[in-house]
Amino acid sequence: MTEDVRNSIGTMEKSGKRKWIYPRKPKGNYTTKRTYVSYILLAILFITPFITLPNGNPILKFDVLSREFIILGYPFFTSDFFLLAIGGIATFIFIILFTMAYGRLFCGWVCPQTIFLEMVFRRIEYAIEGDRAKQMRLDRQEWDEEKIRKKLLKWSIFALISFFISNVFLAYIVGKETLIELVKNGPIENFSTFFTLILFTLVFYFIFAWFREQACTLVCPYGRMQGVLIDSQTISVSYDYKRGERTAGRAPFKKNEDRKAVGKGDCIECGQCVAVCPTGIDIRNGIQLECVNCTACIDACDEVMLKVGLPTGLIRYASEDNIKNGEKFKFTKRLGFFTFALVALIGVMSAFMFNRSDVESKFLKVPGSGFTTQGEYYVNQFEYTLYNKTTEDQFVKIKLLSHKNTKIEMFAGDNNLALNKGEIIQGKFYIKIPKNEVKSYKELIVVGLVNEKGKVIDKYKTSFSSPYKY
Repeated sequence: MTEDVRNSIGTMEKSGKRKWIYPRKPKGNYTTKRTYVSYILLAILFITPFITLPNGNPILKFDVLSREFIILGYPFFTSDFFLLAIGGIATFIFIILFTMAYGRLFCGWVCPQTIFLEMVFRRIEYAIEGDRAKQMRLDRQEWDEEKIRKKLLKWSIFALISFFISNVFLAYIVGKETLIELVKNGPIENFSTFFTLILFTLVFYFIFAWFREQACTLVCPYGRMQGVLIDSQTISVSYDYKRGERTAGRAPFKKNEDRKAVGKGDCIECGQCVAVCPTGIDIRNGIQLECVNCTACIDACDEVMLKVGLPTGLIRYASEDNIKNGEKFKFTKRLGFFTFALVALIGVMSAFMFNRSDVESKFLKVPGSGFTTQGEYYVNQFEYTLYNKTTEDQFVKIKLLSHKNTKIEMFAGDNNLALNKGEIIQGKFYIKIPKNEVKSYKELIVVGLVNEKGKVIDKYKTSFSSPYKY
């Protein structure tokens, strides 16, 4: 890699002016596989917010305004923020681990930015304006009838798709029922929501119609992270310079020539790997910031190699050590450390989730209160806080689980508590325990919540005051 490549960006001129990229339409084995993966992921993205699970919850919902989050049908509320934080950290570590092992494979195969740009918007552009050469010629020509017609058609379709994407993302926030209701009522009755929708549409349109690959090279923090995560063991899209250069370097193809005998590399300087690159780089210069591992250069190079009768794989998935020394992938200590951290975080998060109750309860003694005596009972005053962490109404009773023959008396109403979904309620009650069952001045007790079916859904340990006993 030359120093000039290190200090420049493939999408910009040295003057700082934007260099518009006209990638040739890729085709080949990897492109076909990426297409299948992309369409499956797009289907999941568009269908997911409109699927309701048997428990009545959507698969995913991120209602920031109402502070309601549902992940895989599992509701999260503000008190569960630590679970979301652990999940976020685990996801971040997974990205680090995946990047150290496989480079920017996520960017080329899974990232929504790449999928939308390459598999949706760019495909529409190819269909309307043609491949690389036709697009370049169209942009250079005057604004005649053909150019105006093609540009307006393309921009109109881009705008419609951007609006559709905005609606899908809105469904992830407000839910399908609310989205359908907003559509039925029309934009006038929901002008603020419609205005926000238009703003997001403009953002998507700007990104996919103009900003494009610069989102990956100039904005995305993940692209910057790869510089400190990728090492000589990382598998990424790489050019086999030992085979491509040999001793005499690259050279144009000549029929019936023994390139090995004269020291010429297998790279025939066709430039197809550069022509198909959606970020405008030359992969032969080594790993670069702009490379998103989209594999377009692999397919382009393999196609040329087959045509000229040379082995494929001149550009392939490989690590630097694999190309330089023929070494296979190794599980390094750094990978081991992050793997351990990831497994530990997933374990902690899983433990919290499995032990998480539908209704979170807290029972504390009323500050400043002691004990009283009523006949054969000691009495303490408690206050409760109950938090319904589900999307369904809950009906519960308070019950003392650690002692027998006890009584629960509420300050107001009876011991049949109703909680709406996501609701927090508070109140006070008395706990009465027979004197002969109290063994300490600070008796450890377990207070539980019982649902309509008599099942204990949450427990809370606290203390019960009584006369001091030796």
